[in-house]
Amino acid sequence: MSVARVAAVIRYPVKGLTGVPVEQAQLGPAGVVGDREFMVVDPDGAFVSQRSVPAMAALRAAIADDVIRLSAAGADELAIDVRYDGKRRDVSLFGTWFGQGIAQDAAADEWLSEQLGRPVGLVRITPEHDRPGWGVHRGQVGFGDAHALLITSLSSLDGLNARIVERGGEAIPMNRFRPNLVVSGWPEPHTEDSVLRMRAGEVEIGYSARSIRCAVPTVDQDTGRKTGPEPTRTLASYRREPAYGGGVSFGIKAAVLTGGLVTVGDEILVHEWIPDGTDPAPATR
Repeated sequence: MSVARVAAVIRYPVKGLTGVPVEQAQLGPAGVVGDREFMVVDPDGAFVSQRSVPAMAALRAAIADDVIRLSAAGADELAIDVRYDGKRRDVSLFGTWFGQGIAQDAAADEWLSEQLGRPVGLVRITPEHDRPGWGVHRGQVGFGDAHALLITSLSSLDGLNARIVERGGEAIPMNRFRPNLVVSGWPEPHTEDSVLRMRAGEVEIGYSARSIRCAVPTVDQDTGRKTGPEPTRTLASYRREPAYGGGVSFGIKAAVLTGGLVTVGDEILVHEWIPDGTDPAPATR
């Protein structure tokens, strides 16, 4: 029997911007440390998403030594000092979570506004940021949509791509789904749906809910352009979730139960499974 392992670990320093694959990461209560600690907001403080601004996907952010560097093809790189506290502004996600963010250097606002063609600002989570997720295991979350981690598997992508190709489309890469952890070695697609508790490296992870997909997977993460109906069209043919309002799912959302280090290649050990044909998450909403 094949051994399930961590195939990839990805951090997204700024919500909506490109992901940064890493070989090893520290996971804390809110997920991968440094993941979605920054967010782009409009003049009213509402988060800006690839759903409406797909060009965000082609912007890159790297953080090291208390400096954030923003870059994009054809643009000068911008480096600013990270502000961990200071001027605050009201921010919101989906009109359902309202809090505050630490306003970053105005130069970042100008750079991002120029690249995206609209007025935006950059904020970071506050030192006292405390936002619970929801689901079977609630956990904590930074500026992620609603959960600490998004987990997918290579077998699920292989199964999806086989269906897309059969329908005359082109296979898509995993980055369309913007996962934090990718698992290899599970022979059956969507095995992650049935994992209630598992360990990866030093980290204990608990299932929160299915990951219901929006329009972002239709965005090419390299070019920042929408590419058409896939993979949503094909997912809709076999991954409809009536208990989640009829949305289509791919991957799971999860909480960090015990933090620690996770490294590419770490073995995945499942401690508890969800019974076949059941999903306890919808009842927790």
